[in-house]
Amino acid sequence: MKIIRVGSRDSKLAIIQAKLVMDAIERYDKNIKTELITMKTTGDKILNKSLDKIGGKGLFVKELDNALLNDKVDITVHSYKDIPMEINPDLPIVAVSEREDERDVLILPKGKIDKTKPIGCSSKRRTIQLLQLGYENIAPVRGNVISRLNKLDEGQFSALVLAAAGIKRLGLEERIYRYFSTEEIMPAACQGIIAVQARKGENVDFLKGFHCEKSKYIADAERAFVAALEGGCSSPVAAHAQIQGDKLILNGLYVDEKMGILKKGSMSGSVEDAQNIGKSLARKLKEEVWKWGRGL
Repeated sequence: MKIIRVGSRDSKLAIIQAKLVMDAIERYDKNIKTELITMKTTGDKILNKSLDKIGGKGLFVKELDNALLNDKVDITVHSYKDIPMEINPDLPIVAVSEREDERDVLILPKGKIDKTKPIGCSSKRRTIQLLQLGYENIAPVRGNVISRLNKLDEGQFSALVLAAAGIKRLGLEERIYRYFSTEEIMPAACQGIIAVQARKGENVDFLKGFHCEKSKYIADAERAFVAALEGGCSSPVAAHAQIQGDKLILNGLYVDEKMGILKKGSMSGSVEDAQNIGKSLARKLKEEVWKWGRGL
């Protein structure tokens, strides 16, 4: 019997996501058993500062990367949106999940709503788009989804804005007050997609039952867009790709904070050309912002 050691953050959502991968592996090959190994990452430990002040969302993967490099685990499971744009070439992404609901949602407290309290929001991307929608009094909130919900229900916030995917995977869909369309709040690149990393050159055929090729094209386009804008995981950049037949349609959002410019755009092409679509749309929006900033 072969054992596959699966590395994961120790939050409830991360463990649920890891178990989705583990279940798919064991269904694919009855001669494999999976073992879950959890760890607390630097990003989980430092909760009194915003992510962009302490190194970005890459802090959620550092310990897991080290465990993989040091052969303490065989694969690691992440929310793809938490993985930095620059990936260690020795630790490639070897499988991605079918995409869960990519929208952002508004969550209200279980008890009475104190409207003097701020809306808890963890990202510049969401904050900028919420302000455009007319929401005010927005404050940062850190911690995993469950701890954020606890802060909400304790009365620290009047509402939270979170990813629908995490809420649904936690079985807490009844907490959702409203969904924001992807036109209202464009999602983070790869929101709702689970990614699996492994050591370069390792045989990962056991992930064939988990991997979704459609999600790979979507992720390639969205991440190429963000990377071309030199946007890390904490940058106010958003991307949303959809596939219709053999055509990929990518919507992107680029924010130049210094000039106070928000620009959206769209581009489409063949799914096989996903990365080039992402890069081309990024160049187009960058050029439009540059021209606008110079009054051209």
